[in-house]
Amino acid sequence: MVECCGQADMLVTEPWKEDEMVAPLRKATSCRAVLPALCLLLLLFLAACGKDEEKAKQAAAAPPPPTVVVADVVQKTVPIYSEFVARTDARDTVEIRARVQAFLEAQHFTEGTVVKKDQVLFTLDKREYEAQLLQAKAQLAKAEADLAFAKDNATVESAKANLDVARARLSKAETDERRLKPLAERRAVPQQDYDNAVANLDGARGDVESRRASLNTTQANQKSSIEQGEAAVQAAKAAIAQAELNLSYCTIRSPIEGLIGKRNVDPGNLVGRGEATLLDTVSSIDPIRVSLSISEAEYLRFEANRRKGRSGAGATLELILADGSVFPYKGRVVIADRAVDVKTGTLTIIAEFPNPEGSLRPGQFGRVRAAAEVAENAILVPRLAVQEIQGSKSVLVVGPDNMVALRTITPGESAGEYLIVRDGVKPGERVIVDGIQKARPGTAVNPTVAAAGGQSNAKTEGASQEKQDETKPAGKAKGK
Repeated sequence: MVECCGQADMLVTEPWKEDEMVAPLRKATSCRAVLPALCLLLLLFLAACGKDEEKAKQAAAAPPPPTVVVADVVQKTVPIYSEFVARTDARDTVEIRARVQAFLEAQHFTEGTVVKKDQVLFTLDKREYEAQLLQAKAQLAKAEADLAFAKDNATVESAKANLDVARARLSKAETDERRLKPLAERRAVPQQDYDNAVANLDGARGDVESRRASLNTTQANQKSSIEQGEAAVQAAKAAIAQAELNLSYCTIRSPIEGLIGKRNVDPGNLVGRGEATLLDTVSSIDPIRVSLSISEAEYLRFEANRRKGRSGAGATLELILADGSVFPYKGRVVIADRAVDVKTGTLTIIAEFPNPEGSLRPGQFGRVRAAAEVAENAILVPRLAVQEIQGSKSVLVVGPDNMVALRTITPGESAGEYLIVRDGVKPGERVIVDGIQKARPGTAVNPTVAAAGGQSNAKTEGASQEKQDETKPAGKAKGK
């Protein structure tokens, strides 16, 4: 400013030097006006170069689209399954009890294993019952001897002989009376002789009657003795049968083939005193029964579909165990209860499942899955693709440009590994079934289709891709 003021003074004081002074001033003014513009252009150029370099760096550092596994939305006719809470139970359960009083001698099985039918389980002290059997056999021998004596006819034959003698005497007395009677009437013989003949006749008649009564009594007594002897023989035989039965109770066998539990009484204890002591329990487990309850409405729906031919009465059932695994063998309904329970409004259904390995035991809980009806032309998505967010179900759909979109769906019934969708997706669209955690709505993905062999390969590939995505930034950072 001082210099400029000095130059201005010079212009004022020395007008003849005006041209020489104005030219440098104009040159300095034009340089000052151009310099800020050049600085601004330089700054803009440097800023543009920095942005291009940053974009290049970002483009070089951006990871590739994540790899996900997709499945097509299909439309077909599928059965609709219903699940019911169920409990396993044995078809036959038998309590092993001591039926006689004795000391428990030994146990002949391993607790918690399968026993065969008629296998010896326990033995009791049998000495008392062996003695009872010998006593019953002795009573039978005595009864048979008494019966043989009762059947002997010696007494009856003696009575018959006595009767014959009396009859012979009667015949002689009658002859004497007939011979003396006309003589006595003609007084050819003394009256005393005739009177003696009449008295002998009356005595002979009384003797015959007495001998006949004695014979009848002897025959009646023989018959009664024979009947009593036969009854004694039968009683002795019954005593032998009872003794043999009690003796057989000392060897306790399994009445069925099944799984035996833990024993309730240790050997050496007195059992069967006053009551049949419970020793153990055997349950048949192959096949094993499964009981479940269905509501009255479900029963009516099943019956309506059965009449329409949309569900078979003999359809197979699936058993889902407590750990979520599916029992490998299929079951069938064998019993439907007679009536609906008025207290619960449910009908009890009994099903049977083959259990050759014995992996199922009575008392386990699970779920029975049954085909309730058939859905025609249903839109299906894999259940793995469905995720629940704030109470609503949704899927991630991959479009033709491999961009991800979030779709809220209206779910229906389950159909095995698929879920019936009422609204939200269309047949032919692709949904993500594996790698959902890597996909974000509005971003691109690298879709792959799972192999027919299973989902495990796709999961392995997704895991390896995740490891690659994680290691790439770390390598770049290390290089920097």
